[in-house]
Amino acid sequence: MEKVGVLVVSYGARAVAMVDALTRSRNYEVEIYVADKQRNPFNLKKAVKHVVVSDLNVEEICKFAEENKDRIDFGLVGPEKPIINGLRNLVEERTGIPMICPTKEYAIEASKVQQRLLFQEIVPEVNPRFKIFNPKDYRTTGEVKKAVYSWLDELENMAVVKPDKPAAGKGVGVWGDHFQTREQLFEHFLTNFQYGAVIIEEKIEGEESSFQAFCDGKHLVPLPETRDYKRAFDNDKGPNTGGMGSYKDVGDVLPFMTDADRAREISIVNRIFEKWKPDNTSLRGIPFYVAFIHTSEGPKILENNSRPGDPEIQNILPVLKDDFVDVCFKILEGNLTRVELEKSATVVTYKVPPNYGGYINTFPHLVRKDEIGKPVDLKEAYALAEKYGNRIRVYPASMELRDSETYALKSRTVCVVGVGESIEEARQTSLEGIKAIRGGALWHRTDIASKEHITKSVRHMEELRRRQK
Repeated sequence: MEKVGVLVVSYGARAVAMVDALTRSRNYEVEIYVADKQRNPFNLKKAVKHVVVSDLNVEEICKFAEENKDRIDFGLVGPEKPIINGLRNLVEERTGIPMICPTKEYAIEASKVQQRLLFQEIVPEVNPRFKIFNPKDYRTTGEVKKAVYSWLDELENMAVVKPDKPAAGKGVGVWGDHFQTREQLFEHFLTNFQYGAVIIEEKIEGEESSFQAFCDGKHLVPLPETRDYKRAFDNDKGPNTGGMGSYKDVGDVLPFMTDADRAREISIVNRIFEKWKPDNTSLRGIPFYVAFIHTSEGPKILENNSRPGDPEIQNILPVLKDDFVDVCFKILEGNLTRVELEKSATVVTYKVPPNYGGYINTFPHLVRKDEIGKPVDLKEAYALAEKYGNRIRVYPASMELRDSETYALKSRTVCVVGVGESIEEARQTSLEGIKAIRGGALWHRTDIASKEHITKSVRHMEELRRRQK
């Protein structure tokens, strides 16, 4: 069996799912070299070499790649930060190791302004109404306040505030969710404005779907649609998070979508790709992980990311029928034209620490105070995975191995992927795995992919389509 070495740049369950898919290869003996944000217990077990780069510094990651370049055939990158900071450019230039992610110039996730202007040029119909506020255009706070309030008049206050750069200031804020008055909105705006340009765009009503596509630079291969749950608490309450869970159906579309919705999404992304692609390599990987919202006026794009989704890629990789190593080689060769997946539904549920999403402050009576800071026990969940085979996957995320114990860190701790012949079957399997995880005062949303939530989405979309007519 041919031996293949793969560099995986890891932060969280997304990269763990990649490591899992690689090491399940039927055609290759795979050696994994992991540059990790922390001592992830899954990666430590699977890797032949593991290094912690806590800030995901591209120079340090590149140094690790250089030290092992004779044994590494290609690299995969999970988190966005190293992609935005030009990891691919650096590693390929210094080591010759081909990397599966966009180059720095085409990591469009780095700028929400660049995204909106690109879409305006190629597919203007997918943009909500928006206005860019740049600090260099205003001399005083009063001047910019007047301009912001004038734009709010046009939007009737139904606005979303977005910083140009990721993780600048307070991030995205939504009218009705994060602020109820113009004063609150403007305060949020200013915390972002001090770091650079800010977009204020129209808040639009609809149902969200996540679109992902593998790309070899020449071809886009769309993956099945997924639905992410951003809000922290049940019934879509609480602050936005990195994603508390997600689901995909047995086929390519979600229950509230039609085949025509899917075709429109594919057409939109292909138009962007064909017009924008600079050559045959710069956009390889998953350059289009697009957050669509389906409205009464058709699909709009909320944002585009330059890497796999977390949790959305965890819905896909466990049910990939093709050997993932072969898929990667085809991406590098520029001849990936299709991938085959099992006809299964998948549901991802995250367990997270008590401070995540402000849970401990909102529901103090539900937190097991005696468990805070204690180790997290995954043994029972892994035993279920052994029992059910490929129907359950347990992916440690923001976890750290200390001696022989695993501890939750600050972000999403661990996710369980349930696979089934229906969404409900997959959901129950995922929840069974989640409930088997003990310790750490961890909690989870109980309504990810619930029948009630899905029915509500279906009815909402039916109402929006009636308005369309």
